[in-house]
Amino acid sequence: MAGNENLRTRWRAWTDAGVTVLAILATLIVVTPLAAIFGYLIYKGASSLNLAFFMQIPRPEGESGGGMANAIVGSGVLLLVASLIGVPIGIGGGVFLAEFGRGTKLANAVRFTADVLNGVPSIVMGLAIYSLIVSTHSGLIPFSGHFSAFSGGVALGIMMIPTVCRTTEEMLLMVPHAVREAALGLGLPNWRSVLSITVKTASPGIITGCMLAFARVAGETAPLIFTAFGNAFMNTSLNQPIEALPLQIWVFAISPYDDQHRLAWAGALVLIALIVLAVSLVRYVTSRGVLKGAS
Repeated sequence: MAGNENLRTRWRAWTDAGVTVLAILATLIVVTPLAAIFGYLIYKGASSLNLAFFMQIPRPEGESGGGMANAIVGSGVLLLVASLIGVPIGIGGGVFLAEFGRGTKLANAVRFTADVLNGVPSIVMGLAIYSLIVSTHSGLIPFSGHFSAFSGGVALGIMMIPTVCRTTEEMLLMVPHAVREAALGLGLPNWRSVLSITVKTASPGIITGCMLAFARVAGETAPLIFTAFGNAFMNTSLNQPIEALPLQIWVFAISPYDDQHRLAWAGALVLIALIVLAVSLVRYVTSRGVLKGAS
């Protein structure tokens, strides 16, 4: 009996060690390509990073020097507009699906629509916004009838909605039902319970979903070709075409000039670094408990 028990103990230890090794290998398989891409971007683009890259606009074709200050500012404007559109609507849709419309036909339709939008190619979204805003002048839609930063922000914002919506729904469904019952038992109305208790408890997961949506649209180029269009000069107006890092990288990447190729690599490095920095900052703040609702 003792020998069999020792054999089972050793088998469990070997199994545990084997599964641990497989888990580590799986992690390395996922992380290694990302590290390789980031390392190659540093190798190709770091040499072109200087003060001029962040302070100057691109030089005319054939001239060396210049930077991507207009694209960096333009990306900030576009992502701000997109977040102002996508985050509130996405969170509101997720709250409705999880708390108020559960099991209804309307909720099923909203969920199906979000899933479909999540799979729509970004270029199709750009064409749709081009048809609705850019090529159509309407008094009901601001800044319509021409290329503009507003139309680019709308395209990116609509792309954010399904990710934020479905993530918010899943995070709210993970909140224990006892938390809702405790809030209602204290006499809080349902809407106050949802906003003050349920959403606050699930806020770390909701914020993570918002950052995932933010990271997804930050590198999109196709919808901006049909909406923001690009601008060789510095612009912050929502009523005018605007440059963006992904759009400028694409333009420089297909350019025949080596100097613009170097700037394209540097722009790709800055774009990835900004996304990683933004996501890491939010993850750090949530891990410190500043945005945690369960504390």
